[in-house]
Amino acid sequence: MKLPKNFNIKGNKSCVLVAPLDWGLGHATRCIPVIKELLSLNYTVLIGASKSTEVLLKNEFPQLTFLPIDGYNITYSKTKVGLWIKLITQLPKIARCIKKEKKWLQQIIEQYNIELIISDNRPGLYSKQIKSIYLTHQLTIKANFSFIERQLQKLHYKFINKFTECWVPDYEGENNLAGDLSHPKIEPTIPVKYINPLTRFIRKEMPVIYDAAIVLSGPEPQRTIFENIILAQLKNTTKNIILVRGLPQHKSILNCSQPNVVIYNFLATDELNRVMLQSSLIISRSGYSTIMDLEVLEKKAVLVPTPGQTEQEYLAKLLEKKEHFIFINQHEFNLQKIL
Repeated sequence: MKLPKNFNIKGNKSCVLVAPLDWGLGHATRCIPVIKELLSLNYTVLIGASKSTEVLLKNEFPQLTFLPIDGYNITYSKTKVGLWIKLITQLPKIARCIKKEKKWLQQIIEQYNIELIISDNRPGLYSKQIKSIYLTHQLTIKANFSFIERQLQKLHYKFINKFTECWVPDYEGENNLAGDLSHPKIEPTIPVKYINPLTRFIRKEMPVIYDAAIVLSGPEPQRTIFENIILAQLKNTTKNIILVRGLPQHKSILNCSQPNVVIYNFLATDELNRVMLQSSLIISRSGYSTIMDLEVLEKKAVLVPTPGQTEQEYLAKLLEKKEHFIFINQHEFNLQKIL
């Protein structure tokens, strides 16, 4: 990852706050290359993290200072139809979180002498005192109706335009990964800079030892629903499978009696990088951070969007059309057919 050419603050050892949203682990994982680049340039990096993201990022950067910040703690419905109703009922909670994180930021800036903020999809983390960068691939928020899409974009831009500039982790031209999400017809009024896809992984040649790696992620209860579908179908396969549950906070182990199936709650970057390279096929959600990882690894993949999450459904369909990956709905998921 390379920072924009005109990126600068006061110089080396200036203090930078990086704070990812807790809406799934993807926001935290794509901040890993950003943090590594800042450290390589001798900046002092502080990480603002809620409990789930702190566990993940502390594993990567145990030497850094972590500042606790409340998560949004968004939950999904069990059904696709109920998703938007569930999200709408959580809007007051989201508004309170934005207000609270803005107040938190003002205290932190003074306490730690912060000179730059990089906020991954946290709309309240901006300040008029210092340079504030908003990191997002969602300049368009997909919805089932164009009218709702336009209103969501206006609301999102209202927050984005309070920042100094916006970084978009995608390619600038037509050969991009996120389509309309990252390349809207109307852009925010602040400078928008395309910084290319962000990934914590590195491609290298490794022997294939697994027929498939299944990498789970995303909000509950859909993560568990998909996991239960997979666990039931794993009983009928003799293929070598590794399942990574995406639960960095869990200590208890999920036992499996099948010698051909290996299960982990969570794997650190280097281990997950190795496992995915050693797998013939990847099965995962179609979150954008996962897609950026798959792109750099050049692996065959089956994308299973979280039901009702329009962004993931859009990305899965778009990238199947571009012949990058295969798209399958969760209710149609059949592990035997896929393998």
